Amino acid sequence: MTFIWPPMLLCLIAVPLLVAVYLQMQRRRRALAANYGSFGLANAARVNAAGIRRHIPPVIFLLALTLLILALARPQSIVLLPRLEGTVILAFDVSGSMAADDLKPTRMAAAITAAQGFIEKQPPTVAIGVVAFSESGIAVQAPTNDQDAVLAAINRLRPQRGTSLASGILAAINTIAAGKQPTRLYSNLTPTASPSPTPVPPGTYSSAVIVLLSDGENNSNPDPLLAVQAATSRGIRIYTVGVGSAAGADLKIDGFSIHTQLDEATLQAIAQLTNAEYFNAENEDDLRSIYQNLSPQLAMKSEKQEITALLAGASIFVLLIGIVASLLWFGRAP
Repeated sequence: MTFIWPPMLLCLIAVPLLVAVYLQMQRRRRALAANYGSFGLANAARVNAAGIRRHIPPVIFLLALTLLILALARPQSIVLLPRLEGTVILAFDVSGSMAADDLKPTRMAAAITAAQGFIEKQPPTVAIGVVAFSESGIAVQAPTNDQDAVLAAINRLRPQRGTSLASGILAAINTIAAGKQPTRLYSNLTPTASPSPTPVPPGTYSSAVIVLLSDGENNSNPDPLLAVQAATSRGIRIYTVGVGSAAGADLKIDGFSIHTQLDEATLQAIAQLTNAEYFNAENEDDLRSIYQNLSPQLAMKSEKQEITALLAGASIFVLLIGIVASLLWFGRAP
């Protein structure tokens, strides 16, 4: 437990002082009873008959005072709070073909634009992460509710080399499983391949989805369908967003002229196998249905909360108990 106003705890010095005053009053009472002879003995007998009960109300009042002082210091504690949560991983294809200009100004720019509109429509209970993949995949932004951080991450993306859809899917699965980890900035360095996801019970991540933004052209191992099976077994749906046109475009890479076009069949198959949907990046308004179909999961999250009201209420409750006990036993409040 921590305190927002710790200097108020100095008031706790009054507690032992009040205990000392109470003990002194009890000694004086016994001394006075002894000084009045037989009348004092009779009075002392009545006091002794009350036994330990006569000390209970003062102890209760002292406890109420202690709780009130703690409340004045504005305590904070880590508490478990229930919250409906969902996770969306934006998996961006950053292969060289994403530099094609059949979508203006480029496929990469179109993918970023579509993602920006999608991010801005997300409710605060949905955490968004970003994965970039070409020949391998890497998490560039851990799942977070900070939309500015997500937008900054996707604006750093630039086209790189080949395409491995499986690497992007596996990297997204690992990001979901890892939860919130320190953010790693995206760079032009070739990322290392993501390890295979650790096996978990089927349906573990049913509150998470992957949004795969790609032209669908796969030219690197492993087989994308193997990665799709890994997502399906975990309850993760993969919504695919086609970036490009069926006609395609010619692209010059390292002095070679390469024709690249949108492979909708592959992207549609990935979505269908995971019980999700396929979208086209040009119809970005339709992407809202992705989070509308997301099944939030009730989770317990540790958060630091101020519990001043809780302690203040407890002090009043304890004080009332002391008053009632004193009235029932002695006909008066101490």
